[in-house]
Amino acid sequence: MECQNRTIVVNTQESDAYLNETNLSIIPAFSSTILSDTVIKEAKSLLLLEVVETKNIGKIVFESGWDLLGNFPGSDFPKDVTLWKSPQDEAGIIEVDPYFMARQSTKPSQQEKFAVKVNLWYAPSHTDCAIHNQHDFLEIHTQVFGQGRMQKFKVKKFDSLYEDLIMTEGYTQIVPFCEVHENQQYTYPWHQYYSDTDCIWMAIEYHPKKEF
Repeated sequence: MECQNRTIVVNTQESDAYLNETNLSIIPAFSSTILSDTVIKEAKSLLLLEVVETKNIGKIVFESGWDLLGNFPGSDFPKDVTLWKSPQDEAGIIEVDPYFMARQSTKPSQQEKFAVKVNLWYAPSHTDCAIHNQHDFLEIHTQVFGQGRMQKFKVKKFDSLYEDLIMTEGYTQIVPFCEVHENQQYTYPWHQYYSDTDCIWMAIEYHPKKEF
C-alpha cells in the first residue's frame, strides 16, 4: 500500500505494521504515525486519513450528516456546547484480544470479534466535551487536526482531574481508558476530550460481536 501524500495511518490491530524502507520502520499495535512518499509492506488492517485542506477547518461541520451532538436523536447532551459529530462509518470486522488491548495481559491470547466503527468530531478551541463514563464498547482516539487532550477524572468534576494525555496531530491514544471484564463488559473512569485549539479527532470504536 502506497502513501504518496501526507497521510495519518492508524494500525487498528494487535500486531505491528511494517514499512518497505531500508531501515526497519514499524507502526506498533493500536498506534499511528504520519507517512508520505513511502510504501506499507505488511499490515493486517489500517485506517488512512489524508487532510487535504486546513484553511477554515471548521467548515467541515457543513458537510453532509454533521450536526451538533445535542441535536442527534436520543441525545441529552447540552445543545449550547459546540461539539460536532460526523456520520459514523463501518470500517470492518477484526479479531483482537481485548485484555491485551487494555494491557490487562502482556500478550494476545483470547481472540474476540469486534465491529470497528469510526467517526470524526470537531470542537473549537477551549471546549470541554463532557465528562462521562459509560460505553458498551472499547474506544481509542486519533488526533487529526490541532491539539487536544484525553482527560481522566476521579469524579464527575473538573477539579478532580488526575491524567491529562496530550493529543497532537497524528497521535493515537494507544491504550483505551477502560477495564475489560467477562461477558464483554467494560468499565470506564470519568473522562472527556478537551480541545486546546480548534480540533478534529477520530473516535475508533470496537463494538463486540455478541455471542449467543
